Amino acid sequence: MDGAFDQRDGFIWMNGALIPWTDARVHVLTHGLHYASSVFEGERAYAGAVFKLREHTERLIYSAKELGFEIPYAAGEIDAACIETLEANGLVDGYLRPVAWRGSEMMGVSAQNNRINLAIAAWEWPSYFDPEERLKGIRLDMADYRRPSPETAPCHAKAAGLYMICTLSKHAAESKGYADALMLDWRGRVAEATGANVFFVDNGVLHTPEPDCFLDGITRRTVMDLARARGLEIIERAIMPEEMENFSECFITGTAAEVTPVSEIGPYKFTPGDISINLLNDYLALVGGDTA
Repeated sequence: MDGAFDQRDGFIWMNGALIPWTDARVHVLTHGLHYASSVFEGERAYAGAVFKLREHTERLIYSAKELGFEIPYAAGEIDAACIETLEANGLVDGYLRPVAWRGSEMMGVSAQNNRINLAIAAWEWPSYFDPEERLKGIRLDMADYRRPSPETAPCHAKAAGLYMICTLSKHAAESKGYADALMLDWRGRVAEATGANVFFVDNGVLHTPEPDCFLDGITRRTVMDLARARGLEIIERAIMPEEMENFSECFITGTAAEVTPVSEIGPYKFTPGDISINLLNDYLALVGGDTA
């Protein structure tokens, strides 16, 4: 499946039915476009099964409630629609994007009477980063934008508006030859990459920022379980950027990124080692992917 995303073949599930891909359209005055009243999920399917499907669905429903609206489908119906969409597009390995948003019935900040729409698309999407670069460790820039305080945004929702600064930061990083960017939070502490959580290794112990102003990722929690199964200690804590000088390994986690070692964050260097590679392979074995 190649080409612009609005001109592809296949089917998208939208508001209760599968429709041709190119027919899945919204009006230019839809509230979600103007006021970011939209939530979404990123999910991967391996060998025909969507990994942690119910957890993703429950987070989608939670995110919508955080933005003040209710998706008009139960979790079981959303799960079934995801599977139906995957199968309709003939995919066994792929990426799924459920998205819910306020429609165009009202235009303005206030939009209580707008229809709540739900769509699900699925397509082929291989490794988020170049496979060879991934094993060597990707390079991250330091982002200028910071994750906002929980008092200023619904930071635990996977909401479209929260990704504006992620796009800006990733574009800036890529323009300088980096693969991604690391974001600090409003206090100046290490937070996350633009679409993934981050882990560091110090003397065999994993250190990761406490997710108090960003998503506690589903992949993050999965990798923490895999680390515990290996007997690794995990410390969730506030991490200041200057501490990165003392860490030996670094990797990021996310549905798209899976587990990806990092070799550089700004001025700080890391060497992908046994812990990063073992957890990468443990994750790929768990989801049914090919090990590195």
